[in-house]
Amino acid sequence: MQTVVNMLIPAFAVATFLVLCVGIFALFRGGRFNRSYSNLLMRWRILLQFIAIILIGIASFAFRN
Repeated sequence: MQTVVNMLIPAFAVATFLVLCVGIFALFRGGRFNRSYSNLLMRWRILLQFIAIILIGIASFAFRN
């Protein structure tokens, strides 16, 4: 279980970073892509960030020694 959580934390952190980068790119690019996906990407970022924080909390609580 500890190995799975330790693998999921960086995976969600990287996914959060990638969605953030694409969202910022969409913001600066503007146009149709920005109007269509910018808000959606930021919502995905918040969801992924929330999951990463929950996993960090679970790991720190469950696996403290």
